[in-house]
Amino acid sequence: MLVLGIFCAELLVCVLMGISIVYALLIGLVLFVVYGKRRGFTWRELGGMIASGVKTARSVMTVLLMIGVLTGLWRACGTLPLIICYAVDLLRPETLLLTAFLLNCGISLLIGTSFGTAATMGSICMTVALSMGMDPAMVGGAILAGAYFGDRCSPVSTSALLVSELTKTDIYDNIRRMVRTAAVPFLLTCGIYGALGLCFSGGGETADLRQIFGRTAVLHVSALIPALLVLALAALRVKVKKAICASIAAALVLCVLLQRLPLWDILRFAVFGYTARDAEAAALLDGGGMLSMLRVCVIICVSSAYAGIFQKTGLLDRLQEQVRRLSRRATPFAAMLCTAALTSLIACNQTLTIMLTHQVCGCTMDKPEDAAIGLEDTAVVMAPLVPWSIASAAALAAAGAPARSILFACFLYLLPLWSLLRSLRAGKQRV
Repeated sequence: MLVLGIFCAELLVCVLMGISIVYALLIGLVLFVVYGKRRGFTWRELGGMIASGVKTARSVMTVLLMIGVLTGLWRACGTLPLIICYAVDLLRPETLLLTAFLLNCGISLLIGTSFGTAATMGSICMTVALSMGMDPAMVGGAILAGAYFGDRCSPVSTSALLVSELTKTDIYDNIRRMVRTAAVPFLLTCGIYGALGLCFSGGGETADLRQIFGRTAVLHVSALIPALLVLALAALRVKVKKAICASIAAALVLCVLLQRLPLWDILRFAVFGYTARDAEAAALLDGGGMLSMLRVCVIICVSSAYAGIFQKTGLLDRLQEQVRRLSRRATPFAAMLCTAALTSLIACNQTLTIMLTHQVCGCTMDKPEDAAIGLEDTAVVMAPLVPWSIASAAALAAAGAPARSILFACFLYLLPLWSLLRSLRAGKQRV
């Protein structure tokens, strides 16, 4: 347990000093390799542990790079600018909190990334809110909750893909179960934001985004085709990779025929991310691209290596036994919730929180499907509630929201609490 304490300490120091979480994770990997060596394992055996762990996330990292290409081309072909323009027309002072939550839910469902959602729709909602005199913390909470609503259950979400890969479950079956468990918390969140909006509404005008985005892209309804393709193919349960490839192909055609972009620019946007010619548009649209996903891929790769070492060296055995006891005394979900609360505090990022929680609690769940929905209702939504975690810090910074916005991210609190109540009630009925 000493090595885990050292790892947590160096991870927290890196976060507090603003050092990239990647360096902290690499230092942790060295610590765990040294621990394995001291336990008597050979270098070859340790290398095999790392390779077996990384192998579990290989498919996820491939999809991540494809999503990077997709988000870059959606910006270039006009899909994302057009969706944002349609969405902003809905913003009104008295319903801004509720609308901000719903709009960020919608965008994150489409693009599958909380950070990308916060940097686009979140940033726009925050700008409009400030012009209307709204409390930025309340609006920031609605943005954070909406961004992680879609990050949790989008077919192109990195966390949803990771959970399905770890638990060996079908992502579309997981999404169907996620919709069921999220229904009541979602409606309660809408009611809370609706009431708060009526009590604390401001006034002002929204920005003319059509004029801003129109300087850098042709805003035609055909630009919606790549987004509609993802939704339609997801509804038909087409494999995620095929759905993403189809959307990328449609975006490529639009880049050439609608936006009249040179092939070199299209390739550059796919790899390095989109960059708008206009400064105002660039502040809201720049991003995406394959390289934008490299950092996430490294985090997943290193975290996966941890999983291989933990499993073979038995580093987490004592903690797993304690979780089993809690599971028997309460419910497996309650044990997973407590574990996710602990791992989210020490992991400082969503990916490692998910992987550690699964490593410790996977044995307490009877079915892989239960483990998948348990992770989605705990680790995925609890990581952004930790102020020093990049899951919240990066998203709030991208939206321009203060750290205290975490207090108003209602959905992220209500979902695990509701799921806990359901699990306790089911446990009593079994008894």
